[in-house]
Amino acid sequence: MRHRGSRGLVAALVASLVVVFAPHGTAAVAHRGTAAEGGLTIGVLLPDTHTPRWTKSDKPLIEQRIKQLCGTCTVRYANASADVAIQQSQVNSMIANGVRALILAPVESKALAVSVRQAHRSHVPVVSYDRLADGPLSAYSGYDSVAIGRLQAQGLLAALGHGTRLPRIVMMNGEPSDPNAKALRKGALSVFQGKARIVAAYNTTGWIPQNAFTNTLAAVAKLGPHGFDGVYSANDGLATGIVTALKAENVTPQPPVTGQDADLAAVRRVITGEQAVTVHKSFPAEADAAAEMALALARGTSLDGIAKQRISNDTTKDIPAYLGTPVAVNRGNVKHTVVDAGVYTVQQICPPKLLSACRDAGLTG
Repeated sequence: MRHRGSRGLVAALVASLVVVFAPHGTAAVAHRGTAAEGGLTIGVLLPDTHTPRWTKSDKPLIEQRIKQLCGTCTVRYANASADVAIQQSQVNSMIANGVRALILAPVESKALAVSVRQAHRSHVPVVSYDRLADGPLSAYSGYDSVAIGRLQAQGLLAALGHGTRLPRIVMMNGEPSDPNAKALRKGALSVFQGKARIVAAYNTTGWIPQNAFTNTLAAVAKLGPHGFDGVYSANDGLATGIVTALKAENVTPQPPVTGQDADLAAVRRVITGEQAVTVHKSFPAEADAAAEMALALARGTSLDGIAKQRISNDTTKDIPAYLGTPVAVNRGNVKHTVVDAGVYTVQQICPPKLLSACRDAGLTG
């Protein structure tokens, strides 16, 4: 890796005329080529293919915004398929091939710190995307995961209602090395404190739905089909595995399940009652901010007006950030959230087999 990294450093130095260092450990490099000459290449690195949002929403949205802002710019895309080593190699390759900035959603935040440091040494600014990587980042575009965790837990408690005893919750957390997973858990536990009892908790390696499926089977085996009242799921992908496992084990009635990302499949589960709540995050706003920050950093211009907040990781403080506002989505407000926001049409949410459920939820006449 050292050999590959040094080649990336040489490539960056040869390509540059002037190096301008920016605050917060960021760096912008002025190259021979300009945007008008088609000299800007932005790298986009996404973590996996099993989470629908990355390829269906984030990739096209980021590419579209970059092209809108810079018609002659080039976008170089890579997906790591949930493999840390592959993503590290992808970062090194993009640096060696002269990208001017990187938009990085890390497979594992701590493991990718070495790649962020390599980019920093090569004067390639990194915008961490949705997941906060460690290392000397130049910017971050995402959401406050603690706030999302609170929304999830509040939605789960609302679905469970008020009983004579504390509801028993199984927690299906995300990838343990991901700061987002830790923040989600923190937010959820702050709501559950004194209002629910955690009877089992699992970390879901790689955010992989199959791992959530396996963990859910373990929970049912440990607690029995009626030994828990609800399942806290850190995202919609994990909720897919959880609901599938609950059906496989014939757990009836199915306990309410949470999620986030407002995947189409999850919104449909909310309509049918298989999922109590998901959390909508505006992917266009998040993608737009990332694209705008990457281009600004590549051109050596200010992030003022784009990154109005600050965030810190384990190694760098006061990273310029865009933090969006998450919105809880439940069966009663699907129309006023994801439909009115233009995320999905009623026709997309309501295939023929769901027309009755959609009618009950007020989506169709």
